[in-house]
Amino acid sequence: VQLQASGGGLVQTGGSLRLSCAASGITLENYAIGWFRQAPGKEREPVSCIPRSDGSPPYYADPVKGRFTISRDNAKNTVYLQMNSLNPEDTAVYYCAAAKTAQAMSVMRLYDYWGQGTLVTVSS
Repeated sequence: VQLQASGGGLVQTGGSLRLSCAASGITLENYAIGWFRQAPGKEREPVSCIPRSDGSPPYYADPVKGRFTISRDNAKNTVYLQMNSLNPEDTAVYYCAAAKTAQAMSVMRLYDYWGQGTLVTVSS
């Protein structure tokens, strides 16, 4: 099983990025998927999570509500994180993870597989 996070980069304040989480070895449609981030010197924290397809709404951490959108493309076995109105506080390594638990949401210990991370840097 491999999760590949990509799409990070350097962007100015107010800019946008779209992160992708592609999987091999598993079908993401059958997993809850989470995006987490870790800023320098800080602990890893949840950003956004989408439950296994059961109609439940996704989770967004308060700092990203209204700016980030998580979505699935089951045909491509990929989950996206659209990030708009970025600010320097969003600078971090972003990780995607997959959980067999349908409602894993923001609980990191429930995630079974993790990607390697992609760096997002927002300049002021």
